[in-house]
Amino acid sequence: MIDLHLHTTASDGRYTPSELVARAHAAGITTLSVTDHDTTGALDEVAEQAAAWGVACVSGIEITAVWRRKDVHVLGYFFDPRSVDLQAFLASQRQDRVRRFRAMAVRVAELGLPVDVDALVEQSEQRSHQSLGRPLLAEALVAAGHVSNRREAFDRYLGDGCRAFVPRSGASPEEVVAIIAGAGGISSLAHPGLLGRDELIAPMVRAGLHALEAYHSKHTPETVRRYLALAKRHGLAVSGGSDFHGDESHDAEGLGCIGLPDAAFEVLRSRTRLTGARRPS
Repeated sequence: MIDLHLHTTASDGRYTPSELVARAHAAGITTLSVTDHDTTGALDEVAEQAAAWGVACVSGIEITAVWRRKDVHVLGYFFDPRSVDLQAFLASQRQDRVRRFRAMAVRVAELGLPVDVDALVEQSEQRSHQSLGRPLLAEALVAAGHVSNRREAFDRYLGDGCRAFVPRSGASPEEVVAIIAGAGGISSLAHPGLLGRDELIAPMVRAGLHALEAYHSKHTPETVRRYLALAKRHGLAVSGGSDFHGDESHDAEGLGCIGLPDAAFEVLRSRTRLTGARRPS
């Protein structure tokens, strides 16, 4: 099985890179990509552990773009994690995450739900630039006894439109596609069925988008067919994966529940010839 959408503790996953790779191997995954949010912090450990387990590994990331104040997630594959330009961009992404995180912490404090935001930011920096985000703030609210679980934190305070929500600022989807290409990688629009903004696809294709994530744990069979057809119409490859985080708040099914067909992976990998991207080991 091929799963190209996984998360670790480097962003908002429950399991460390080593734990995740071991679980992926046990679930029968033979090729994987860890796509943490706006960070490559887990990739060295993932590659080392994947080699130890005999699992093929593709460099991956899920970068958050912004379009009309809405998050748009763009997956990157086969890129060089040590690209200077990519790492400079990710550093700016982390700075905005800190800004947004602190702003939301102020809002929950104003609602009578204080958390130690400085300790959380320091924790992030100590964990190889762990990506700060709403899941970490939700966990802090749980730990402080303000809510019973992450789901309640999002439903009452942190979800879009809730009282403590702060919109993100950042690069456009087209700019993110260019950044991934500049690092020698190929890009795929993440879970387009959940995004519900198909009008973004054409301008992203013009910017160099390579694929759509047709296979996803929350895509119905009808949704999969829709994005397979759209990919074909636009001359795109397709990607796929479980979007596994290991926690209940994301509603993602378990490892091994869904993957990218072998033939689709070969088409996706063939797009690396267009960019000079690195092939998986």
